[in-house]
Amino acid sequence: MTETFQFNLLATDGKARRGTVSMPRGDIRTPAFMPVGTAGTVKAMYLDQVRDLGADIILGNTYHLMLRPGAERVARLGGLHELIRWPYPILTDSGGFQVMSLAGLRKLDEKGVTFKSHVDGSVHHMSPERSIEIQGLLGSDIQMQLDECVRLPAEPKDIERAMEMSFRWAARCKAAFGDQPGKAMFGIVQGGDIPALRERSADALSGLDLKGYAIGGLAVGEPQAVMLDMIDTTCPYLPVEKPRYLMGVGTPDDILKSVARGIDMFDCVMPTRSGRHGLAFTRHGRINMRNARHAEDRRPLDEQSSCPASRDYSRAYLHHLVRSNESLGGMLLTWNNLSYYQDLMAGIRQAIELGRYADFMAETKEAWARGEAEAKQAA
Repeated sequence: MTETFQFNLLATDGKARRGTVSMPRGDIRTPAFMPVGTAGTVKAMYLDQVRDLGADIILGNTYHLMLRPGAERVARLGGLHELIRWPYPILTDSGGFQVMSLAGLRKLDEKGVTFKSHVDGSVHHMSPERSIEIQGLLGSDIQMQLDECVRLPAEPKDIERAMEMSFRWAARCKAAFGDQPGKAMFGIVQGGDIPALRERSADALSGLDLKGYAIGGLAVGEPQAVMLDMIDTTCPYLPVEKPRYLMGVGTPDDILKSVARGIDMFDCVMPTRSGRHGLAFTRHGRINMRNARHAEDRRPLDEQSSCPASRDYSRAYLHHLVRSNESLGGMLLTWNNLSYYQDLMAGIRQAIELGRYADFMAETKEAWARGEAEAKQAA
Protein backbone atom coordinates (compact mmCIF):
# COMPACT_ATOMS: atom_id res chain seq x y z
CA MET A 1 0.00 0.00 0.00
CA THR A 2 1.00 3.61 -0.52
CA GLU A 3 -0.32 7.05 0.33
CA THR A 4 -0.16 8.07 -3.32
CA PHE A 5 -1.42 6.57 -6.57
CA GLN A 6 1.40 4.70 -8.30
CA PHE A 7 1.70 2.31 -11.23
CA ASN A 8 4.75 0.08 -11.36
CA LEU A 9 5.46 -1.98 -14.46
CA LEU A 10 7.04 -5.22 -13.23
CA ALA A 11 7.43 -7.33 -16.37
CA THR A 12 6.65 -7.38 -20.07
CA ASP A 13 6.31 -10.17 -22.61
CA GLY A 14 5.93 -8.72 -26.07
CA LYS A 15 3.30 -6.03 -25.59
CA ALA A 16 1.73 -7.82 -22.61
CA ARG A 17 2.38 -6.03 -19.32
CA ARG A 18 2.47 -7.19 -15.70
CA GLY A 19 2.24 -4.44 -13.12
CA THR A 20 0.80 -3.15 -9.86
CA VAL A 21 -1.40 -0.15 -9.20
CA SER A 22 -0.72 0.94 -5.62
CA MET A 23 -3.25 3.04 -3.70
CA PRO A 24 -3.99 3.77 -0.03
CA ARG A 25 -6.79 1.16 0.00
CA GLY A 26 -4.63 -1.57 -1.48
CA ASP A 27 -2.70 -2.85 -4.47
CA ILE A 28 -4.30 -3.83 -7.77
CA ARG A 29 -2.43 -6.60 -9.57
CA THR A 30 -2.49 -6.07 -13.32
CA PRO A 31 -3.68 -7.31 -15.72
CA ALA A 32 -6.80 -7.08 -13.56
CA PHE A 33 -10.43 -7.99 -14.02
CA MET A 34 -12.78 -5.75 -12.05
CA PRO A 35 -16.18 -7.28 -11.15
CA VAL A 36 -19.05 -4.89 -11.81
CA GLY A 37 -21.00 -3.75 -8.75
CA THR A 38 -23.43 -1.42 -10.52
CA ALA A 39 -25.65 -0.41 -7.58
CA GLY A 40 -23.21 -1.14 -4.78
CA THR A 41 -23.47 -4.92 -5.15
CA VAL A 42 -21.90 -7.53 -7.38
CA LYS A 43 -25.14 -9.26 -8.25
CA ALA A 44 -25.76 -12.65 -6.59
CA MET A 45 -22.51 -12.46 -4.60
CA TYR A 46 -21.33 -11.56 -1.11
CA LEU A 47 -18.44 -9.14 -1.41
CA ASP A 48 -16.40 -11.35 0.94
CA GLN A 49 -16.69 -14.04 -1.74
CA VAL A 50 -15.63 -11.59 -4.45
CA ARG A 51 -12.54 -10.69 -2.47
CA ASP A 52 -11.70 -14.32 -1.69
CA LEU A 53 -11.78 -15.13 -5.42
CA GLY A 54 -8.93 -12.68 -5.96
CA ALA A 55 -10.56 -9.37 -6.89
CA ASP A 56 -8.48 -6.35 -5.85
CA ILE A 57 -11.01 -3.75 -7.05
CA ILE A 58 -14.68 -3.54 -8.01
CA LEU A 59 -16.77 -1.04 -9.98
CA GLY A 60 -19.65 1.18 -9.00
CA ASN A 61 -21.99 2.99 -11.39
CA THR A 62 -22.26 6.75 -10.99
CA TYR A 63 -25.59 7.06 -12.81
CA HIS A 64 -27.38 4.31 -10.88
CA LEU A 65 -25.96 5.30 -7.48
CA MET A 66 -26.90 8.93 -8.19
CA LEU A 67 -30.52 7.81 -8.54
CA ARG A 68 -30.55 5.25 -5.73
CA PRO A 69 -29.69 5.74 -2.90
CA GLY A 70 -28.27 9.12 -3.96
CA ALA A 71 -24.67 10.37 -3.79
CA GLU A 72 -25.31 12.79 -0.93
CA ARG A 73 -26.97 10.04 1.09
CA VAL A 74 -24.05 7.67 0.46
CA ALA A 75 -21.69 10.40 1.69
CA ARG A 76 -23.74 10.90 4.86
CA LEU A 77 -23.56 7.15 5.46
CA GLY A 78 -19.78 7.22 5.36
CA GLY A 79 -19.13 6.65 1.66
CA LEU A 80 -19.59 3.68 -0.63
CA HIS A 81 -16.77 1.61 0.89
CA GLU A 82 -18.32 1.72 4.35
CA LEU A 83 -21.89 1.31 3.10
CA ILE A 84 -21.19 -1.88 1.16
CA ARG A 85 -18.42 -3.21 3.44
CA TRP A 86 -15.69 -3.22 0.79
CA PRO A 87 -12.54 -1.53 2.20
CA TYR A 88 -10.52 -2.02 -0.99
CA PRO A 89 -10.26 0.14 -4.14
CA ILE A 90 -13.40 1.08 -6.06
CA LEU A 91 -13.53 2.50 -9.58
CA THR A 92 -16.63 4.41 -10.61
CA ASP A 93 -17.64 5.02 -14.18
CA SER A 94 -18.81 8.51 -15.02
CA GLY A 95 -22.32 7.95 -16.32
CA GLY A 96 -21.08 8.35 -19.88
CA PHE A 97 -22.14 4.87 -20.99
CA GLN A 98 -25.72 5.69 -19.98
CA VAL A 99 -25.53 8.65 -22.37
CA MET A 100 -25.56 5.97 -25.05
CA SER A 101 -27.59 3.15 -23.53
CA LEU A 102 -30.39 5.46 -22.32
CA ALA A 103 -30.41 7.62 -25.43
CA GLY A 104 -34.20 7.78 -25.37
CA LEU A 105 -34.16 9.32 -21.91
CA ARG A 106 -31.57 12.09 -22.25
CA LYS A 107 -30.57 15.35 -23.89
CA LEU A 108 -26.97 16.17 -24.61
CA ASP A 109 -25.14 19.47 -25.11
CA GLU A 110 -21.80 21.08 -24.33
CA LYS A 111 -22.80 21.69 -20.72
CA GLY A 112 -23.43 18.01 -20.05
CA VAL A 113 -26.25 15.49 -20.09
CA THR A 114 -29.81 15.85 -18.85
CA PHE A 115 -31.18 12.45 -17.84
CA LYS A 116 -34.74 11.41 -17.31
CA SER A 117 -34.59 8.74 -14.60
CA HIS A 118 -35.56 5.26 -15.74
CA VAL A 119 -36.73 4.68 -12.15
CA ASP A 120 -39.27 7.43 -11.55
CA GLY A 121 -39.04 9.87 -14.45
CA SER A 122 -37.33 12.59 -12.41
CA VAL A 123 -34.94 14.87 -14.32
CA HIS A 124 -31.24 15.11 -13.46
CA HIS A 125 -28.45 17.13 -15.06
CA MET A 126 -24.94 15.73 -15.08
CA SER A 127 -22.16 18.04 -16.17
CA PRO A 128 -18.51 16.95 -16.15
CA GLU A 129 -18.13 18.80 -12.87
CA ARG A 130 -21.20 17.14 -11.33
CA SER A 131 -20.00 13.70 -12.45
CA ILE A 132 -16.72 14.22 -10.57
CA GLU A 133 -18.59 15.66 -7.59
CA ILE A 134 -20.83 12.58 -7.39
CA GLN A 135 -17.85 10.24 -7.64
CA GLY A 136 -16.16 12.20 -4.86
CA LEU A 137 -19.25 11.93 -2.65
CA LEU A 138 -19.25 8.18 -3.23
CA GLY A 139 -15.60 8.10 -2.15
CA SER A 140 -14.38 6.51 -5.37
CA ASP A 141 -10.65 5.74 -5.59
CA ILE A 142 -10.47 5.84 -9.40
CA GLN A 143 -12.87 8.29 -11.02
CA MET A 144 -13.65 8.37 -14.73
CA GLN A 145 -14.18 11.47 -16.82
CA LEU A 146 -17.64 12.11 -18.25
CA ASP A 147 -17.63 11.20 -21.92
CA GLU A 148 -19.99 10.51 -24.79
CA CYS A 149 -19.92 6.92 -26.00
CA VAL A 150 -21.28 6.39 -29.53
CA ARG A 151 -22.76 3.03 -30.48
CA LEU A 152 -21.17 1.56 -33.60
CA PRO A 153 -21.64 1.68 -36.50
CA ALA A 154 -22.06 5.46 -36.64
CA GLU A 155 -21.49 8.33 -39.03
CA PRO A 156 -17.88 9.65 -38.96
CA LYS A 157 -19.09 13.19 -38.23
CA ASP A 158 -21.00 11.97 -35.17
CA ILE A 159 -18.00 9.99 -33.94
CA GLU A 160 -15.70 13.00 -34.37
CA ARG A 161 -18.10 15.37 -32.62
CA ALA A 162 -18.43 13.01 -29.64
CA MET A 163 -14.67 12.48 -29.47
CA GLU A 164 -13.91 16.20 -29.46
CA MET A 165 -16.53 16.99 -26.85
CA SER A 166 -15.34 14.10 -24.69
CA PHE A 167 -11.86 15.63 -24.72
CA ARG A 168 -13.19 19.03 -23.68
CA TRP A 169 -15.12 17.33 -20.90
CA ALA A 170 -11.91 15.52 -19.83
CA ALA A 171 -10.19 18.86 -19.28
CA ARG A 172 -13.15 20.09 -17.23
CA CYS A 173 -13.18 16.86 -15.20
CA LYS A 174 -9.46 17.24 -14.47
CA ALA A 175 -10.03 20.77 -13.17
CA ALA A 176 -12.97 19.61 -11.05
CA PHE A 177 -10.99 16.64 -9.68
CA GLY A 178 -8.17 18.90 -8.55
CA ASP A 179 -5.61 17.39 -6.21
CA GLN A 180 -6.87 14.31 -4.35
CA PRO A 181 -3.88 12.52 -2.81
CA GLY A 182 -4.07 8.76 -3.16
CA LYS A 183 -6.88 8.92 -5.71
CA ALA A 184 -6.90 9.11 -9.50
CA MET A 185 -8.93 10.36 -12.44
CA PHE A 186 -8.69 8.52 -15.75
CA GLY A 187 -9.37 9.98 -19.18
CA ILE A 188 -11.28 8.02 -21.82
CA VAL A 189 -10.10 7.69 -25.42
CA GLN A 190 -12.95 7.90 -27.92
CA GLY A 191 -13.00 7.87 -31.72
CA GLY A 192 -15.19 4.93 -32.64
CA ASP A 193 -13.76 2.71 -35.36
CA ILE A 194 -11.78 5.49 -37.07
CA PRO A 195 -8.01 5.12 -36.47
CA ALA A 196 -7.16 8.78 -37.06
CA LEU A 197 -9.71 9.88 -34.46
CA ARG A 198 -8.43 7.33 -31.93
CA GLU A 199 -4.91 8.65 -32.44
CA ARG A 200 -6.03 12.27 -32.01
CA SER A 201 -8.00 11.46 -28.89
CA ALA A 202 -5.21 9.45 -27.24
CA ASP A 203 -2.58 12.04 -28.11
CA ALA A 204 -4.67 14.92 -26.77
CA LEU A 205 -5.58 13.10 -23.54
CA SER A 206 -1.93 12.17 -22.96
CA GLY A 207 -1.19 15.88 -22.92
CA LEU A 208 -3.44 16.28 -19.86
CA ASP A 209 -1.01 14.11 -17.84
CA LEU A 210 -3.71 12.09 -16.08
CA LYS A 211 -3.04 9.18 -13.71
CA GLY A 212 -4.42 6.59 -16.15
CA TYR A 213 -6.20 6.17 -19.46
CA ALA A 214 -9.16 4.12 -20.60
CA ILE A 215 -10.17 3.07 -24.09
CA GLY A 216 -13.92 3.58 -24.35
CA GLY A 217 -16.52 3.21 -27.05
CA LEU A 218 -15.65 -0.39 -27.88
CA ALA A 219 -17.58 -3.63 -27.33
CA VAL A 220 -20.63 -1.61 -28.38
CA GLY A 221 -21.64 -3.59 -31.44
CA GLU A 222 -18.50 -3.78 -33.55
CA PRO A 223 -16.77 -7.08 -34.50
CA GLN A 224 -13.91 -8.24 -32.29
CA ALA A 225 -11.43 -7.61 -35.09
CA VAL A 226 -12.38 -3.93 -35.16
CA MET A 227 -12.00 -3.66 -31.40
CA LEU A 228 -8.54 -5.21 -31.55
CA ASP A 229 -7.51 -2.93 -34.41
CA MET A 230 -8.53 0.10 -32.35
CA ILE A 231 -6.47 -1.15 -29.39
CA ASP A 232 -3.48 -1.59 -31.70
CA THR A 233 -4.04 1.93 -33.01
CA THR A 234 -4.49 3.57 -29.61
CA CYS A 235 -1.91 2.03 -27.28
CA PRO A 236 1.20 3.50 -28.96
CA TYR A 237 -0.21 6.98 -28.23
CA LEU A 238 -0.71 6.31 -24.51
CA PRO A 239 2.07 6.79 -21.93
CA VAL A 240 3.92 3.55 -21.21
CA GLU A 241 4.14 4.39 -17.50
CA LYS A 242 0.37 4.79 -17.00
CA PRO A 243 -2.26 2.03 -16.61
CA ARG A 244 -4.52 1.26 -19.59
CA TYR A 245 -8.12 0.26 -19.01
CA LEU A 246 -10.34 -1.28 -21.72
CA MET A 247 -13.88 -0.44 -20.66
CA GLY A 248 -16.70 -2.99 -20.76
CA VAL A 249 -14.61 -5.90 -22.06
CA GLY A 250 -15.27 -8.71 -22.17
CA THR A 251 -15.19 -12.42 -22.99
CA PRO A 252 -12.19 -14.49 -21.88
CA ASP A 253 -11.01 -14.51 -25.50
CA ASP A 254 -11.33 -10.70 -25.67
CA ILE A 255 -9.22 -10.42 -22.53
CA LEU A 256 -6.48 -12.75 -23.75
CA LYS A 257 -6.12 -10.90 -27.04
CA SER A 258 -6.31 -7.45 -25.44
CA VAL A 259 -3.64 -8.25 -22.85
CA ALA A 260 -1.40 -9.29 -25.76
CA ARG A 261 -1.87 -5.74 -27.07
CA GLY A 262 -0.92 -3.95 -23.85
CA ILE A 263 -4.15 -3.60 -21.83
CA ASP A 264 -3.89 -3.66 -18.01
CA MET A 265 -7.46 -3.42 -16.67
CA PHE A 266 -10.86 -4.82 -17.66
CA ASP A 267 -14.46 -4.83 -16.47
CA CYS A 268 -17.56 -6.53 -17.80
CA VAL A 269 -20.97 -7.72 -16.60
CA MET A 270 -20.60 -10.89 -18.66
CA PRO A 271 -19.54 -13.32 -15.88
CA THR A 272 -22.30 -12.16 -13.53
CA ARG A 273 -25.06 -11.69 -16.11
CA SER A 274 -24.23 -14.99 -17.81
CA GLY A 275 -24.31 -16.80 -14.48
CA ARG A 276 -27.80 -15.53 -13.76
CA HIS A 277 -28.89 -16.85 -17.17
CA GLY A 278 -27.45 -20.35 -16.86
CA LEU A 279 -24.10 -19.99 -18.66
CA ALA A 280 -20.89 -21.20 -17.01
CA PHE A 281 -17.34 -20.20 -17.96
CA THR A 282 -14.77 -22.91 -17.29
CA ARG A 283 -11.33 -24.17 -18.33
CA HIS A 284 -13.26 -26.39 -20.74
CA GLY A 285 -15.01 -23.44 -22.39
CA ARG A 286 -18.58 -22.21 -21.99
CA ILE A 287 -21.20 -24.63 -20.70
CA ASN A 288 -24.92 -23.92 -21.09
CA MET A 289 -26.47 -25.45 -18.00
CA ARG A 290 -29.94 -25.32 -19.53
CA ASN A 291 -28.93 -28.04 -21.98
CA ALA A 292 -30.72 -31.35 -21.29
CA ARG A 293 -27.51 -33.35 -21.64
CA HIS A 294 -26.53 -32.19 -18.13
CA ALA A 295 -29.63 -33.63 -16.45
CA GLU A 296 -27.85 -36.75 -15.14
CA ASP A 297 -24.23 -35.61 -15.26
CA ARG A 298 -22.65 -36.13 -11.84
CA ARG A 299 -19.42 -34.31 -12.72
CA PRO A 300 -18.74 -30.85 -11.27
CA LEU A 301 -18.01 -27.93 -13.57
CA ASP A 302 -14.31 -28.20 -12.75
CA GLU A 303 -12.95 -30.76 -10.32
CA GLN A 304 -9.60 -28.90 -10.17
CA SER A 305 -11.05 -25.54 -9.15
CA SER A 306 -10.57 -24.10 -5.66
CA CYS A 307 -14.06 -22.57 -5.86
CA PRO A 308 -16.76 -24.64 -4.11
CA ALA A 309 -19.36 -23.69 -6.72
CA SER A 310 -17.15 -25.10 -9.46
CA ARG A 311 -15.87 -28.13 -7.59
CA ASP A 312 -18.55 -29.37 -5.17
CA TYR A 313 -21.86 -29.28 -7.06
CA SER A 314 -22.81 -31.65 -9.86
CA ARG A 315 -23.77 -30.42 -13.29
CA ALA A 316 -27.04 -32.32 -12.80
CA TYR A 317 -27.89 -30.22 -9.75
CA LEU A 318 -26.89 -26.97 -11.44
CA HIS A 319 -29.02 -27.93 -14.44
CA HIS A 320 -31.96 -28.61 -12.13
CA LEU A 321 -31.57 -25.26 -10.35
CA VAL A 322 -31.36 -23.32 -13.61
CA ARG A 323 -34.32 -25.09 -15.22
CA SER A 324 -36.35 -24.58 -12.03
CA ASN A 325 -35.48 -20.85 -11.94
CA GLU A 326 -34.09 -21.24 -8.43
CA SER A 327 -32.04 -18.27 -7.20
CA LEU A 328 -29.30 -20.60 -6.02
CA GLY A 329 -28.58 -21.59 -9.61
CA GLY A 330 -27.66 -18.04 -10.59
CA MET A 331 -25.69 -17.58 -7.37
CA LEU A 332 -23.58 -20.70 -7.88
CA LEU A 333 -22.93 -20.03 -11.56
CA THR A 334 -21.98 -16.40 -10.87
CA TRP A 335 -19.59 -17.62 -8.18
CA ASN A 336 -18.11 -20.10 -10.64
CA ASN A 337 -17.80 -17.51 -13.40
CA LEU A 338 -16.07 -14.88 -11.28
CA SER A 339 -13.75 -17.59 -9.97
CA TYR A 340 -12.86 -18.57 -13.53
CA TYR A 341 -12.22 -14.96 -14.55
CA GLN A 342 -9.94 -14.32 -11.57
CA ASP A 343 -8.10 -17.61 -12.12
CA LEU A 344 -7.63 -16.61 -15.76
CA MET A 345 -6.14 -13.26 -14.71
CA ALA A 346 -3.81 -14.98 -12.22
CA GLY A 347 -2.64 -17.31 -14.99
CA ILE A 348 -2.11 -14.36 -17.32
CA ARG A 349 -0.02 -12.49 -14.74
CA GLN A 350 2.13 -15.53 -14.03
CA ALA A 351 2.64 -16.25 -17.74
CA ILE A 352 3.84 -12.70 -18.40
CA GLU A 353 6.26 -12.92 -15.47
CA LEU A 354 7.65 -16.17 -16.87
CA GLY A 355 7.89 -14.83 -20.41
CA ARG A 356 5.51 -17.45 -21.82
CA TYR A 357 2.36 -15.50 -22.51
CA ALA A 358 2.00 -16.71 -26.11
CA ASP A 359 2.18 -20.31 -24.89
CA PHE A 360 -0.39 -19.60 -22.17
CA MET A 361 -2.79 -18.14 -24.73
CA ALA A 362 -2.39 -21.15 -27.01
CA GLU A 363 -2.87 -23.65 -24.15
CA THR A 364 -5.94 -21.84 -22.85
CA LYS A 365 -7.60 -21.72 -26.26
CA GLU A 366 -6.72 -25.37 -26.91
CA ALA A 367 -8.49 -26.35 -23.67
CA TRP A 368 -11.58 -24.39 -24.70
CA ALA A 369 -11.61 -26.03 -28.14
CA ARG A 370 -11.16 -29.50 -26.63
CA GLY A 371 -14.05 -28.92 -24.26
CA GLU A 372 -16.31 -27.68 -27.05
CA ALA A 373 -15.47 -30.75 -29.16
CA GLU A 374 -16.29 -33.08 -26.26
CA ALA A 375 -19.58 -31.25 -25.67
CA LYS A 376 -20.60 -31.65 -29.31
CA GLN A 377 -19.69 -35.32 -29.21
CA ALA A 378 -21.75 -35.86 -26.04
CA ALA A 379 -24.73 -34.08 -27.56
